[in-house]
Amino acid sequence: MIKKGLSFVAVIVMIMAGFSQKEAWLELIKLGGMLSVMLSILLVAACVFFPVVPFAIIAGLNGAVFGIASGVLITLSGSMLGTMLLFFLARYGFRDWARKKTSKYPKISEYEAYFHQNAFTAVLLGRLIPVIPSVVMNTVCGLSTIKWAVFFTASTLGKIPNVLVISIAGANFSEHKLVSFGIYGAYMLIIMIIIYRKYPHLISNRKKTEQSEKTP
Repeated sequence: MIKKGLSFVAVIVMIMAGFSQKEAWLELIKLGGMLSVMLSILLVAACVFFPVVPFAIIAGLNGAVFGIASGVLITLSGSMLGTMLLFFLARYGFRDWARKKTSKYPKISEYEAYFHQNAFTAVLLGRLIPVIPSVVMNTVCGLSTIKWAVFFTASTLGKIPNVLVISIAGANFSEHKLVSFGIYGAYMLIIMIIIYRKYPHLISNRKKTEQSEKTP
């Protein structure tokens, strides 16, 4: 009960803070400085649970304010903070809720089976080619037997390309808007082509799931 209570409080506080203060946080982030770094990390972490601010916006803003290298590091730190928190919540806090959440995705069973063969590759590919929603992957991994160090390493490596591309686009946005849109657009086009050619069955199942969630 204590674990569940602490887990619940941590999630609620993070999400509420993100929603209630998101505009103020974004303005503070634009100012730069150590406080901006901390706020940016927390805001990105909150986005792992719920899209308080679209990830592309906050990641691009980090790239524009802190530069590409620092922006990537800050965004990646926040993303992994939220990712690992959700991973441990699923493993030790809300296992019943987590299983109910993943049961809505029929193809998850195939993904779980792949863990037994090569957990590192399964997580890495899941990050590089996001055919499964991130929140679902974090939850599934938390429920699995994968070691947290393996999950952390594979997730970090898999997130780097997306974070890097968005940070580069954000860093160039103020002076070269067309270049920024072109960089991000090209990246998304490549990802979509890979998904539709390699994993068309997962796309169809994801659409069915989203439709079923909208149906009362």
